[in-house]
Amino acid sequence: MALIVQKFGGTSVADNQRIRNVANRVLKAHDQGNDVVVILSAMAGITDRLIGLANEATKTPDPRELDVLLATGEQTTAALLAMMLKDMGYKAQSLLGHQAEVVTDCEYGNARILEIGTDRIKRLLADRSIVVVAGFQGVDIKGNITTLGRGGSDTSAVAIAAALNADVCEIYTDVDGIYTADPNICPRARKIKEISYDEMLNMASLGAKVLQIRSVGFAKKYNIPVHVRSSFSEEEGTMVVQEDSVMEQLVVSGVTHNLDEARITLKKVPDQPGIAAKIFSPISEAGILVDMIIQNTRATGQTDLTFTVPKADYKRAMEIQRQVAEKIGAEDVFGDPSIAKVSVIGVGMKNHSGVASVMFNTLARENINIIMISTSEIRISCVIEEKYTELAVRVLHTAFGLDRED
Repeated sequence: MALIVQKFGGTSVADNQRIRNVANRVLKAHDQGNDVVVILSAMAGITDRLIGLANEATKTPDPRELDVLLATGEQTTAALLAMMLKDMGYKAQSLLGHQAEVVTDCEYGNARILEIGTDRIKRLLADRSIVVVAGFQGVDIKGNITTLGRGGSDTSAVAIAAALNADVCEIYTDVDGIYTADPNICPRARKIKEISYDEMLNMASLGAKVLQIRSVGFAKKYNIPVHVRSSFSEEEGTMVVQEDSVMEQLVVSGVTHNLDEARITLKKVPDQPGIAAKIFSPISEAGILVDMIIQNTRATGQTDLTFTVPKADYKRAMEIQRQVAEKIGAEDVFGDPSIAKVSVIGVGMKNHSGVASVMFNTLARENINIIMISTSEIRISCVIEEKYTELAVRVLHTAFGLDRED
């Protein structure tokens, strides 16, 4: 007998028929003698609809009340599934975030989990009940409802799996696993059987949308095997697990792309101690995330500094940097929202040379200019013009031997 945590995304619970399909899949695991905890997202489109209602009600929705509103999406699906399971003759009980004792910090809209109390869930499991938990939500130390940000149900699931010391956390979605590239733009992409936590962390942060990055971090920290699979088939998906020697034999495991970034450059910045802090502190105070940073020093005691930010924050970041440039005496500020980041990822890079050379030569042969470069031990990322994204992904996928054999 195993303890299994199953998480179902919005498309898996889009209507009552699909929720009933979820019930059947849950019961299959339960009837095999396993203890089952189910984490649910809101129905597909509901969260956006609730945000729209809030924006109709007021131009600036109060963050606390917005979280109260958004949490109702998962509350709905959890209650519906529990009703169906009971109607089918099984013991089941739904729990909201605070009832499952998911305690978070006080950051409305993007709260982080501090701890999870498991007593209530364990008591229900001991009674052979199926526990259905509303994902995406928790309660802060003051007793207020909080939400965990986009994709937060993934984090709920892996965190609860870690707290319960579950044998596996199954993430059910509308895709059948993790692919070597986005199959929508790279037809020869193939499903990966196993991938390491570190590779998945990089993929999640660099554009792969299958798992929320915080959920992968939880899985790695507590060594929880994560099985990403489809709600609509019985096929095995992709296991996200600890790195092993077999994984290191493959130099590159996947190619990702991200269209959600923009580039900002400050030209002829004084090359003095403390200038970087003056540039990036206002960005940080505005809650804007900075990704890649490149500094090019000039011979005249000046430097050009370029960095990337999320595209949604581009206009706000440009306004901030125009003010900063005036204060520090930079000559100009300019930006470009029409960029993309393509990355190659693989734990095998740690023991193999020449990956950068293959990547740069491959892009050069297609006359794709590299604007910025960033590297880590298992990843190389290049910023290019957005219009070349699909071509870059496909040629890199081929260059590193990832194409599916027909």
